[in-house]
Amino acid sequence: MTFMDRWRPLTQDGLLAAVMAVLLSVIVFYTPHAGTLDFAAVLAGSLALVAWRRAPLVSLLVSTACMLVITAHIQPGLPAAFPVMVSVFAAVRAGHRLAAALAGVVFLGAGLVVNLPGADGSVQSLQDTALLVGWFVAAGVAATVTRHRQAYLEEAERRAAEAERTREEAALRRAGEERLRIARELHDSLTHSISIIKVQAGVAVHLARKRGEDVPPALLAIQEASGDAMRELRATLEVLRAPDGSDGEALVSGLDRLDDLVERARSNGLPATVTISGIRRELPAEVDRAAYRIVQEALTNVSRHAGGASAAVRIDYADEELVVQVDDDGKADPEAPPVPGTGLLGMRERVAALGGRLRAGPRPEGGFTVRAELPLGEPS
Repeated sequence: MTFMDRWRPLTQDGLLAAVMAVLLSVIVFYTPHAGTLDFAAVLAGSLALVAWRRAPLVSLLVSTACMLVITAHIQPGLPAAFPVMVSVFAAVRAGHRLAAALAGVVFLGAGLVVNLPGADGSVQSLQDTALLVGWFVAAGVAATVTRHRQAYLEEAERRAAEAERTREEAALRRAGEERLRIARELHDSLTHSISIIKVQAGVAVHLARKRGEDVPPALLAIQEASGDAMRELRATLEVLRAPDGSDGEALVSGLDRLDDLVERARSNGLPATVTISGIRRELPAEVDRAAYRIVQEALTNVSRHAGGASAAVRIDYADEELVVQVDDDGKADPEAPPVPGTGLLGMRERVAALGGRLRAGPRPEGGFTVRAELPLGEPS
């Protein structure tokens, strides 16, 4: 709610009180025998209307008492009932029907007694009183309708909020069920195959060493990679099975394993260097994982698509962002746009989720570059 929205009702109530005060003051001014007490009662009874929304009982009590004083002293006629009717409306709308009825009966009864000095004015007085009764009843009915309408709107808003909450809970439940389904599929389809690869590589390494032969570097790389794959797959399954996706996050790789990642790339025949600039510090978990995955995917792409190339990994710890860049000197055509595979698409999704920027494309001097700028604050 804005400042103007908060003050608009108070301004409207103040304007109503001012109009009522001016109207009644004019009547009092042109009434013989009116005095200072009458003007004070007019001002007090009118100003009480400023509080008719926030303190309806106070407004009802003050306006009724002040208008009774004026009615008993100078008999201003129907206009004296206007502040009381507004207060009756407010009291009924707030649920104080008994207080409103008592105020109305007291005011109408007092006015009828005061305006019946003799037989000459009895008929007119009765007509005015009957008219006021109708006005007071109409004010009470209007207030009751307004109260029920407000209750209906509040109930409708409550039900809408409840329906929205139910939809969100259903969506979260479906998302949780889908995560569990994906976890089961990954476990059933990948865990067994990776386990077999790891076991077979281990057996081959053991037999080679038992025969006194040199273990091929590729075989050692397969053994190490399969072990890392099993570890990361277990961590991923823990994340998928967690209700909020938090469990298992500590097991997922970050830049603390960058040296192992680069060393494994070297053992696979990819010359790779690492340059770290800036003050190395603890990173937000999502940024840390995204940086590791970007380097991992970039090195994998160099091994697959740029045979014989070398790679240079640069990590720059800036004040407000982490810059990750991987360059290679392969045979990429500077004029050819990169073909967006699933790896590059995954990079873009990770960077976009963190509110960062990614540039991936051929280098003017040859080769390919991947540059990600990851903000260190919360994603927008």
